[in-house]
Amino acid sequence: MTLLRLRGFEIHKGFIDVAAQRALIEALRPVLRAAPLFSPTVPGGGQMSVRMTSAGAFGWYSDASGYRYSQTHPKGQVWPDIPEPVLAIWRKLTGVERSPECCLLNFYGENARMGLHQDKDEEDFSYPVVSISLGDDGLFRIGNQTRGGKSESIWLSSGDVVVMGGEARLIYHGVDRIRFKSSRLLPKGGRINLTLRVVT
Repeated sequence: MTLLRLRGFEIHKGFIDVAAQRALIEALRPVLRAAPLFSPTVPGGGQMSVRMTSAGAFGWYSDASGYRYSQTHPKGQVWPDIPEPVLAIWRKLTGVERSPECCLLNFYGENARMGLHQDKDEEDFSYPVVSISLGDDGLFRIGNQTRGGKSESIWLSSGDVVVMGGEARLIYHGVDRIRFKSSRLLPKGGRINLTLRVVT
């Protein structure tokens, strides 16, 4: 494992070994059965290229009305619990006693991307956001606390974990592209990104 620091982001390269990655995928299967992936729309009327779902007390959601957290899946059911192996990563890396209330699962297919954005729908920014990469490599771009200016990019591989806290908590970040089928973790290819957040 290697720890890198980039603009305040703590990037733990190779934090999760292959066996633990496979165990995480198995732990996520019940989540996906209980709360299937969906393609959210954005306030402007377009559709996000990633598909997503959530676990925990809250799930992140977007539609024509805006961005927000919801206690229920778009189909009406409550979100499933966050799997224990995911919570264990939060505890190991943050040292925060409070557990996350949302585990947002983003699935990136071959042409999916995520534009530069801030995670700012939470009530208390003193808690970090923990981001877990599984599957194909993703080109992660880190900007600034305001839009514009120079940015830096780094490839995140399966098993890498990023902690966004402190001054980095509200820095713009996104995923420009993935190297489709660069990993064998997901037989059909693609990237899963889990982000753990304290919401309230």
